[in-house]
Amino acid sequence: MSQRNIGFFDMIAIWVGANSNNASWYVGGTVAGAAFAGAIAVTLIANPIAYLILALIGYMGYKVGTSTMALTRPAFGIRGSALPTFLNTIVFLGWAVVNTFIAVISMSFIFSDLFGWSAYGEPGSSGPMIFGIIIMTLLNLAAVSLGRNSIKIVERLGMVLVLILGVWITVVVLQQHSLAEIYAWKPPADLKMPKGVAIDVMAAFSLAWVLGVAEFTRYTPTVKTATVAPLIGAFVALAWFAFVGIISTIGAALTTGVYNPDNSDPSSLVTNLGLGPIALILIVVACVTTNVVNLMAAGVSITNVTRKVKPLHSIWIVTIVSGILMLIPLYMTSFLDTFMIFLEYIGMVLSALIGVLVSDYFFIKKKKYDVSQFDIVGGKYWYYKGINLKAVAVWFIGVVFYAVIQNVDFFMATTGAVYPTIIVTSIIYIAISRPWK
Repeated sequence: MSQRNIGFFDMIAIWVGANSNNASWYVGGTVAGAAFAGAIAVTLIANPIAYLILALIGYMGYKVGTSTMALTRPAFGIRGSALPTFLNTIVFLGWAVVNTFIAVISMSFIFSDLFGWSAYGEPGSSGPMIFGIIIMTLLNLAAVSLGRNSIKIVERLGMVLVLILGVWITVVVLQQHSLAEIYAWKPPADLKMPKGVAIDVMAAFSLAWVLGVAEFTRYTPTVKTATVAPLIGAFVALAWFAFVGIISTIGAALTTGVYNPDNSDPSSLVTNLGLGPIALILIVVACVTTNVVNLMAAGVSITNVTRKVKPLHSIWIVTIVSGILMLIPLYMTSFLDTFMIFLEYIGMVLSALIGVLVSDYFFIKKKKYDVSQFDIVGGKYWYYKGINLKAVAVWFIGVVFYAVIQNVDFFMATTGAVYPTIIVTSIIYIAISRPWK
């Protein structure tokens, strides 16, 4: 209890900072294909549900006093927890790649202005983009190598820069186009995004934070701070930044006369809106600062499986790996396609995982986890050779269920696949795990 020193407003600030980033704009711009009213409705429906789940996991972290990955041990087994740990590493590594690639796109536009090189999307842009990837990887390495106190300062700087840029973009868009124009805009029929797809995009984006919430809530002194504060902070920040992404994407479409979902990333948006190189530099700096959390979370996850690698060394490893992985979207058809595939992966594996994790704690174990058994071979959470086969089987069933209903028109036009998968997975896990009499 002596270490529980994160207060209510501190927790709100943490989660405002977590969602005050370029990726939050990008996800808003991505769902603009549902038109303004549809995109806003999805934002105000899908995300509160996700953050209610965030609050549930936050409560678990508060009660048990351990990290999110450690919380998976009672459900999946001590060894079985390596599976969600691997997922956690991939998710945060993926977000690092997304954020950094956005910065590299900005760099390519800066290089184009300074040296006349081809910008992202133009013929011959691969060379400048690879050069930008190298620079961003070095900047990321420098950022994650700072001490803890320095990283806090860097995080706050990044949040301020993104807030400034968000206000700037909002003002510019609304000066050029009224809300009435933005509301009346409709995407071309062949580029319209079904509401179910938009819900899945938003849900996958917001639920990814579930994998890191207990790292903070275990240091909170009250239930309210562990549950209500993260929900408020995450939702308020995401709602506003998604709004910025939505109106700026639609504003760019109105300005240029062409709606291209591939250009919904912040770098392309500020260029289409004519904001100039200063805005691009702000994006680069903000990406570096927001990437610190993603890279540290991915690196520390590795230490949950093996303690042979020191935390800083594992963080360096994932930072270098993220630089290599940035070559994937560079050579795919579009960055948006890569982003959507990534979100689909998150939604598929994370929804099934959440169903098992929440139902195990609240319904099967009745909110009672024995922390003293978390590392005991042959103990309460050892199951079969360290793995709870029931939990793994239900997780697999959930993934298959998601893949199936994702191709059903009814779900893609209404609820999406993420939330139905959470519900079905929870029901199945409770049914096969509960000691029926």
